[in-house]
This record gives sequence, C-alpha cells and structure tokens, in this order.
Amino acid sequence: MNVLGIETSCDETGVALYSTERGLLAHTLYSQIEVHREYGGVVPELASRDHVRKTLPLVQEVLNQASFRSSDVDAVAYTAGPGLVGALMVGATMARSLALGWGVPALGVHHMEGHLLAPMLEEERPEFPFVALLVSGGHTQLVRVDGIGEYRLLGESLDDAAGEAFDKAAKMLGLPYPGGPQIARIAEDGSTDRFTFPRPMIKHPGLDFSFSGLKTHTLTTVRELEEQGPLSDQDKADIARAFEEAVVSTLVIKCRRALEQEGLSRLVMAGGVSANRNLRQQLASILAKRGAEVFYPAPQFCTDNGAMIAYAGAQRLAAGQVDGAEVQVRPRWPMTELPPIASLSVSAVDQL
Repeated sequence: MNVLGIETSCDETGVALYSTERGLLAHTLYSQIEVHREYGGVVPELASRDHVRKTLPLVQEVLNQASFRSSDVDAVAYTAGPGLVGALMVGATMARSLALGWGVPALGVHHMEGHLLAPMLEEERPEFPFVALLVSGGHTQLVRVDGIGEYRLLGESLDDAAGEAFDKAAKMLGLPYPGGPQIARIAEDGSTDRFTFPRPMIKHPGLDFSFSGLKTHTLTTVRELEEQGPLSDQDKADIARAFEEAVVSTLVIKCRRALEQEGLSRLVMAGGVSANRNLRQQLASILAKRGAEVFYPAPQFCTDNGAMIAYAGAQRLAAGQVDGAEVQVRPRWPMTELPPIASLSVSAVDQL
C-alpha cells in the first residue's frame, strides 16, 4: 500500500509517500518560520494562506521524487486535528479532493498519534508496550501505549506546553521566533553555576507538568538584571542555560517516574522539543542506569512532517479505517478517543 501523507496543522506544510512494503519513499517540508517571525508567533490566517499556496506543489514534488504517478497512490492520509482550524481545513480539503479525483480512500489522522509513531520510521523500533513523552509547542503529555490506538494518559501540562514555555522564555531574552532552538543554541555558552531555576511539580505526586512558575521565575530574573543595565550576551546565555536545565530535568524526572509507575523499560520521545540535544543526552544517561531504553525519531521528523502522517495513516488504512463522506477536522481532539487497532500489529502492516 502506497500512502500519500499531508500535514498542515500549524506553520509547516509536510508531504510524504510511505509504502508498507518499502518504507518511506519520499518526503518534503516547507516551513513558514520566516512568514511568522516578524510577528513573534504563528498568525493563523497567514498560515492557512501559505498552506493553500504550498500544498499541491509539494505533492507534485514528492511524486516526482518517488517517480510516481497519481495512479500509483493507493490512499491519502492527512492531519485532521488537533491544530489550527483553518490550516487543518486546507489540508483536509486538498487531501479529500485528491483522493476523490484519484478514486482512492482518504483518512484523517490524529496529529499527536503521528508524532507518537514517528520513531517507527527508524530502523530500531520500540516494541509495545511503552511510555511516550509527547513534547512540542502545543502539547506536553506522558502516555502509556499498549498498541496503536491503545492509549492511556498518565500526565500532561496544566498550563503551557514545554515548547510554548521555551518560546516565551526566548521572547523575554529578546531572541527571535521560534524560541526553542534559540534557547538551546545560546545555552551552550551558559554557566551551570550562576542560576538555579526551580523544577516545577517534581515534589508533587503524579505525572502532571506545570511551567507557569518557571516562566515567572525567568521573567523575575531578567527584570532584576535589567535594573543594573541591558542584558549582556553572557547574561542571556546563563539564563537560557538555567531555564533549559530546569525544563530538561523536570521532563527527565517525570519520565523516570512514569516508567517506574507502569513497570516498563521503554520510552518513546517525540515532538519538536524531542530534538533538544541536552534532553536526549540526559534521558539516555539517566534512564540507562535503570536499564531503560529511549527511542526517538530522526531530528528531521521531530517537528511536524508528512512522513509521520503517511505512516500513521497507513497503519489505520490497512486496518480498514477510512473517512466517511463528510469532511471533518477537530482543532481539539483527545488522543485517548482514537479507536484501537490491536488486531493488527505494526510488523504485520509492514508485510502487506
């Protein structure tokens, strides 16, 4: 089965082709960062308009990369939610139109399930069950995963997601959007001894997160230093280092706690923040001490992309799931509402 995947949930247009026989055949991604940078964040209307301009040319580019004709595509998968409603509608409408014109089935895919399954694109894949840390600009969740569609929420952020907290901390330091990579970049030159920021909710029972207090502490630190004059590059680096260390430490502690609670030894980490090198290193080091393994996608598949949508869609399409006649998108969509496909394993799908 050859599945075309289309991702348009926010500010990146991703398209890919996935074959259940040969794996990932082609993929491409267009980022709108430059469009939104001057506004310091994503402008939904601009995002939707850019998806309209970019989606079909990217579809043709991917078909060309794979030396495919439209008749070689067996199904179309697209992001149906969660995300920006206008951006989702663009992708859904184009995907459904292509599927109708080509005479193939279409399926709306859950964006976070796509992220969760993205490590399955790698050669070393995690076996079920495992704990997943989904950490991005819009979500920070710990989920127990017993199979595709078999999800139990263990904990989530009570306020901002980790990626959103990174962006806001970067804005406090006068760094350009998107903030996460900027914080990570300058934190490499920061001191580990100058500031110690709080690790939110690590002394509370349970697996929920909260980053609002950490943001407040960051803002207070910035304002205190600004009373003495403009922030120097070293000031910014030291604050960025302290902030990053606090977020990373909090995530690592909660992941370790989740694995212990569930009695599991495999952790999957996915989403844009999972590309953070410090987070990867600390998770691998600390969890290895308790015999746990960490799996994550290649950096190019950590952010939003069409490959994860094509893969996730292929699993559900092979299980017989297809869209009805009505086009539906869901800006808010709990992943735990997804139906399980426990009767069909990932390895079985890959043999189709």
